[in-house]
Amino acid sequence: MTDTPLDLGPQARIVARLAEGVTDEQLADGTPCPRYAVRNMLGHLLGLAVAFRDAGRKDLGVTTDTSPDAAVPDIGPGWREELPKVLDELVETWRDPAAWTGATRAGGVDLPGEIAGAVVTDELVIHGWDLARATGQAYAPDPVALEATHTFLLAAAAEDPDRTGGIFGPVVPVPPDAPLLDRTVGLSGRDPGWTRPAQRARPAQRARPA
Repeated sequence: MTDTPLDLGPQARIVARLAEGVTDEQLADGTPCPRYAVRNMLGHLLGLAVAFRDAGRKDLGVTTDTSPDAAVPDIGPGWREELPKVLDELVETWRDPAAWTGATRAGGVDLPGEIAGAVVTDELVIHGWDLARATGQAYAPDPVALEATHTFLLAAAAEDPDRTGGIFGPVVPVPPDAPLLDRTVGLSGRDPGWTRPAQRARPAQRARPA
């Protein structure tokens, strides 16, 4: 461990476990993001892990200059091996204090390293929730990452209360005594009560190792 604002490792491992729990039959299912099926959400996680890995390294180029809205992301045949590998690389990059300092770029946007670190933390926490909800898995994010994401989203909402622009949708009202995860999800523009639509009958799923 080094002296950095936050270790992405615990939350990245949670996301990797959620991805491992996705069955091939679930890849076409919907998620809380209307434009994304599960496979697109996994593709987005893969792409953002690469982009923010390179942003942390200040290795600026195609991976950091491309807007996430440029195309709907998807996965290739090797995603089950590729995603955990890239998540590990992301974690190691952001364990270097230099990642959190200076200027960098991600998604085609120039921003300070500290803000880039806050953004990727938010991405891992919120998209972890998206993936868990879409695939019916339990979700308990890393408490430190969740607290940091809540603080980040509160500040974002204060700067743009009407959500007239930017990457977040309108805040979904959540009772102030709701769990911190629900309040954080609401600040991201999602309904914390979102549930999977009834799924069509499927053939028996393949067994996965315990």
